[in-house]
Amino acid sequence: MKIAVALSGGTDSLFALLLLLEQGQDVFGLHARFLPPQPGKPDPTEAIGAMCARLGVDFHAVDLADAFEDAVVIPFIEEYVVGRTPNPCARCNADMKFGLLLDAAHALGAARLATGHYVRQLRHPEWGMTLQRGTDPAKDQSYFLSLVERARLEQAVFPLGNWRKEQVKAELAKRNIVPPLPSESQEICFVPGDDYRAFLRDRQVRLPGPGPIVTMRGRKIGSHKGLWQYTEGQRRGLGIAWDEPLYVVAKDMENNVLLVGGREHLAARGCLTEDVNLLVDPADWPAEISVRTRYRQAPQSARVTVGDTGMAVRFREPQTPPARGQVAAVYDAEGHVLAGGVILGPV
Repeated sequence: MKIAVALSGGTDSLFALLLLLEQGQDVFGLHARFLPPQPGKPDPTEAIGAMCARLGVDFHAVDLADAFEDAVVIPFIEEYVVGRTPNPCARCNADMKFGLLLDAAHALGAARLATGHYVRQLRHPEWGMTLQRGTDPAKDQSYFLSLVERARLEQAVFPLGNWRKEQVKAELAKRNIVPPLPSESQEICFVPGDDYRAFLRDRQVRLPGPGPIVTMRGRKIGSHKGLWQYTEGQRRGLGIAWDEPLYVVAKDMENNVLLVGGREHLAARGCLTEDVNLLVDPADWPAEISVRTRYRQAPQSARVTVGDTGMAVRFREPQTPPARGQVAAVYDAEGHVLAGGVILGPV
């Protein structure tokens, strides 16, 4: 069975390739150009190809920049215009890496696609293939894969699921192998310096302008810079001196008002989602499940109801308001991903 290994040029994907090689797997390297050439920056394709040549591995590159713009970048911009906080990495995994890139791997003769994601893929006695949190809690990426269709995940290989980042770096050093792009990738690959505000301005996107900041009691206490620059639950960067810490409670898009309040106003009881991706049939879900609505958040105990149009999440304990446009990932107690959906808003 031939396996294509998605190579970005970084540490994780390189070590995934090495592990599969050392296991005797039939592999080749596959690099996707998601971005057009960047002025002043070298094209990583040549360096990745040279590395594969040294390892005796065939190498292919595919240009998916136009598709990436349409499927990831433009929706990212459009979400901010309507006041949502998008999650482009989750969209990229579903539409690009395990969408068009997996298709390209198939066209080149591969049965499966391996990546450097820190996530495990296990065979459950009742559910069959399952996606499970990676061993390294600091690097686990199951949250970002919760929107990938089950049929696509069944064609994936995740060699780093049981590894920790420090171990991966140490093993590469032991083998005296330096990745073509040794620096850590930024949070959003197409946003320079992870500054989404500057990115949107550079794109000359027409975004909603300033408006009032109003407390939950209806008192105007300042002006915001545009609702697209704020996220539910945000505390820093409000630019308001007040006698208690203030948080973004909600964004009133219709009236262009930023609603703020103290911590006592952050008690969201749940959220609604759309674009639900079921990885395990809800009829088979255990009684105890949890939900993550932010990447760095620990899973929170909840009840989840799946309907025709989405999921309704009800937390056992009140939580910080989930941000519209982010992902709600559902887990069982062992860390199996049961489902994922895009957050419509808190309730």
